[in-house]
Amino acid sequence: MKYTVEKTEKSSSATAEKSAKKPRSGKVVGRKTIPPGEVRIIGGLYKRSKLQVANRPGLRPTPDRVRETVFNWLGQDLSGWRCADPFAGTGVLGFEAASRGAAEVLICEQDPILVDKLKASASKLQAAMIRVERGDGVAMLRRLSPASMQLIFIDPPYESALFESSLRAASQALNETGFIYLEAPRVWLDEELLDMGLQVHRFGKAGAVHFHLLSKAGTNSSGA
Repeated sequence: MKYTVEKTEKSSSATAEKSAKKPRSGKVVGRKTIPPGEVRIIGGLYKRSKLQVANRPGLRPTPDRVRETVFNWLGQDLSGWRCADPFAGTGVLGFEAASRGAAEVLICEQDPILVDKLKASASKLQAAMIRVERGDGVAMLRRLSPASMQLIFIDPPYESALFESSLRAASQALNETGFIYLEAPRVWLDEELLDMGLQVHRFGKAGAVHFHLLSKAGTNSSGA
């Protein structure tokens, strides 16, 4: 199936691009991007709650407007969903899912400092549906039962070679009506995703951020 960028996403992508340029998305000092000190959950039960952002290498929280667009695509109400955030960083994507009613959110992160912050945030919000673990994100995805997840966030470090391996593992864990959120430094097309059993459902761009909602290949997903 040939894929082209949907023209209907132009307005939401343009809005997201403006948001991505705001100081809260991080500022550049020389060649180094300094992340913001905190990010806010933008919807649901924990709306306006703050998550602390440590100054760690490669950490780049997903901009507010990108998150707003993605959860609009998903329909906002994730009641009962099982979700996984294997490259959590600040954990804001996983916390947004929990805020919107997800029954279970598995969060994985390798950096021990970030893991401590994620656990502290979950405890502060009394978010019992969130489970935080330290470890390898791809390994976590491979441990998941087949077809057990309705939403998986794939947002590894841009400079890593983890995109293909994590997408393949996520595809096995995704149920037939579920979605994978993919955030990457380039667009991913159906031609390369079909071999993994996936297809592009929606797409947007905000500055250098290419964000996708993927579904199982051959499905006509109506949940977003």
